[in-house]
Amino acid sequence: MENSQYAESINNIIEFYDNEPSNLLQILLKVQDKTPAKFISKEVGNYIAQKLNIPSSKVSEVISYFDAINTSPKGRYIIGVCNSTACFANGYEKIGKVFENELGIKMGQTTEDGMFTLKYTPCFGACDIAPAVRINNSVVGNLTPAKVSKLLKNLKGGGSNE
Repeated sequence: MENSQYAESINNIIEFYDNEPSNLLQILLKVQDKTPAKFISKEVGNYIAQKLNIPSSKVSEVISYFDAINTSPKGRYIIGVCNSTACFANGYEKIGKVFENELGIKMGQTTEDGMFTLKYTPCFGACDIAPAVRINNSVVGNLTPAKVSKLLKNLKGGGSNE
């Protein structure tokens, strides 16, 4: 890993967080955000553990616990369809199906071009605008099938909803 193109970037992130193991979650999220496929590989997790002088099992534990950390490559846009109670009451399943149909993939999959990953995700605090999705770090709510189509058209055209 020392010779990896990401090692310097990871080292900078760890240093930014004062080499402090208590900042592990923030470090993992920031490292994930900086990788092209938006995930933490086992190799990267082990490297972070080594740099923080903590057991790799601790890193694995945090990675497996938090839904926002990915363990496999994801698309440029990660679309998390909220499946909480408020979104359920407001038709998240219908919105999920529209995303699946428009993208030609099922929940948990990534489009062949690597542009989109679609998944259900637990509540992220947008109950007042349910049904809602989180696209990377942005939340979009009050979704309708037409709004989903427009949103995807903008993203496919390079529009920014990050």
